[in-house]
Amino acid sequence: MSSYLWIKALHIVFVASWFAGLFYLPRLFVNLAMVPADSHAERERLLLMARKLYRFSSLLMVPALALGFWLWLGLGVGRGQGWMHAKLLLVVGVIGYHHVCRTLLRSFEQFANKRSDRWFRVFNEVSVLLFAATVVLVVVKPF
Repeated sequence: MSSYLWIKALHIVFVASWFAGLFYLPRLFVNLAMVPADSHAERERLLLMARKLYRFSSLLMVPALALGFWLWLGLGVGRGQGWMHAKLLLVVGVIGYHHVCRTLLRSFEQFANKRSDRWFRVFNEVSVLLFAATVVLVVVKPF
């Protein structure tokens, strides 16, 4: 079996795992936004979970990106093709989303969150849209 298939398989595994964290972390933000002011134990438990999930997702992001760049730059997958340019733009968006999650987590840690649970419910869907668009580009290669 060629190394290309191994790299591709590992890339898919790490991307899916990274996105699993990005799907669930905003859900924790929804719960944090709903915690009553006097519920310190619940708030701390959710913050602990969010911190651990953010760190774990950050660790998963590194090999996902490294393997993706290896496929693109090292093996030439999608080089010069429109779908790859669009995918790379989405990857930049996902990295940005990941960092926005860090900013939001810090606002909860500092008791500075001003957003509602409803806002976080909508924000939670952004990662799903980014994932779906990326998968469509890679599988369908529409341009």
